[in-house]
Amino acid sequence: MERADPSMAQADLIIRQGTIVDGHGGEPYVADVAVRSDRIVAIGTLDGWAAEQAIDARGKLVTPGFVDIHTHYDGQVIWEDRLIPSCYHGVTTALMGNCGVGFAPCRAEDRDRLVCLMEGIEDIPEIVMTEGLTWEWETYPEYLDAVERRSHDINIASLLPHSALRVYVMGERAATGAATQDDLDRMAALTREAMAAGALGFGSSRTIFHRSSDGEKAPTLAAGERELKTIATAMKEAGGGIIEIATDYDEGRNVAGEFSLLRRVAGETGQTLMVPTVQFHDTPDAWREVLALMDAANRDGASVKGQVTPRGVGMLFGLELSMHPFILSPAYREIAHLPLPDRLAAMREPARRQRIIEEEPLPPPVPLLASVRQFDRMFVMGARPDYEPSADSSVAAEAARLSLSPAAFAFDVLTAGDGTDTLYLPSSNYADGNLEPVLAMMRHQHTVLGLGDAGAHCGAICDASYPTFMLTHWVRDRTQGERLPLPQVIKALSHDTAAMVGLHDRGVLLPGYKADINIIDHDAMVLHGPRISFDLPAGGRRLTQEATGYVATIVNGRIVYRHGEHSGALPGELIRGRRAAPEARAAMTVGEAIEA
Repeated sequence: MERADPSMAQADLIIRQGTIVDGHGGEPYVADVAVRSDRIVAIGTLDGWAAEQAIDARGKLVTPGFVDIHTHYDGQVIWEDRLIPSCYHGVTTALMGNCGVGFAPCRAEDRDRLVCLMEGIEDIPEIVMTEGLTWEWETYPEYLDAVERRSHDINIASLLPHSALRVYVMGERAATGAATQDDLDRMAALTREAMAAGALGFGSSRTIFHRSSDGEKAPTLAAGERELKTIATAMKEAGGGIIEIATDYDEGRNVAGEFSLLRRVAGETGQTLMVPTVQFHDTPDAWREVLALMDAANRDGASVKGQVTPRGVGMLFGLELSMHPFILSPAYREIAHLPLPDRLAAMREPARRQRIIEEEPLPPPVPLLASVRQFDRMFVMGARPDYEPSADSSVAAEAARLSLSPAAFAFDVLTAGDGTDTLYLPSSNYADGNLEPVLAMMRHQHTVLGLGDAGAHCGAICDASYPTFMLTHWVRDRTQGERLPLPQVIKALSHDTAAMVGLHDRGVLLPGYKADINIIDHDAMVLHGPRISFDLPAGGRRLTQEATGYVATIVNGRIVYRHGEHSGALPGELIRGRRAAPEARAAMTVGEAIEA
């Protein structure tokens, strides 16, 4: 640690001689970075500078902190000060309120309904929310105040959730009814209120697969074009923001019709619309139509952008998780209530093993469960997961090599050891058995990275680790096809996502910008396998995933993580509203920054 000399230029923290990957996409270069308070103050050869703390970053990458614009931390920010698992993967700013689900505005009589909706759509256990939510708010501004009162490790921003807004205004009519003019006027007023309090926009959903835990459709599915335009117009009147809408285009079978409606909302209100862009397995080429329509919309003056996740959306199956291949087996259901050790012992009994493997499963109560025995698309998820596996490593292929049925092989994997091993089923983005469609979607001029769903799907999906996956698989390790340049990937993870949602004060390394920084040992970086932990309120479970290689993560100028260990610092801020780039530095080049 260096000690300050009053005769020297003074900083709180200096990162020495790291390889700067600046977030603008330029070539990496070696330099020092000086931080004072929550800002970068100088980049270059800073031999005359002193600081209270210094980090030797020789041989390491120094990058902007990553900005994840599709998370569901709406509950977690109330009961927890660390945003696990995003904090393990270099994320320094997270945007919540996506897909229209959240907890404000909300009257006391509607709390159970919003909890039920979040449980069904985002797979967060009801008991976790019942125990963890403090409900010290009714309005959206009061909710943001509650978030701000709690310290956090990373920065948080929020979208106004459309489902909560609709229930607050319409009550029981929200699930099926069209909004009246009085309803629309009230929604518009509440939207303006939310934007004034700090919302970056609003999130909504138009997919039939988004249902509450009691099977009720998301209230936003009943919202028409007029309602969407009313909310977007109110948002524009309050200064503008992002419209995020989850849609599956009827699983790719109604792309033109659905896209036309959404394009009109964006075009007629002048707001930027973000929609998911994925490869559906039943309509594997529909993503091409989405991108073509996106190009046409932007040429015509509408701002329509796509969010792409950089790997298959990964359903994880295991005995401690929400699903596995035998969950509908009558012989398994007889013992499903038992604690895991007792369940394992019962499953290993030869007669029960045979029954579970061979008997006909019960009809799936929801469409999602129909996928749990797709053994030709299912893979073993090990300690070093492969997210671009070849067909000859599928459960079906491995079983054939051992002269076993696929069900028997899967059963033996899940019941081995302590019963915590998992299977991986890419439910989208993997119809071709590779990630080439994902590569094309990521490279499109109107897409950004997203859809990691951090904070959600506690027992089925753990895709919040995608920043580390980008750095390992796409930059360094991929063997099935082309890799991506490091500067391009860093830009996609930081500058591009920050700019998309109007946070222009972060995402790049230049003087004047936020001191949200990662120091990375890229050669040593490892993405570890997902694991289950029971550390949510009421002992609730969640999937987490850790990484090796993050030497330090710095948030608002303070070191929050060193080699994956929390320093105890909680400098994260609630971001209220969009942020402009530092005026004096907005157009500064890398060369100018070094001279500064």
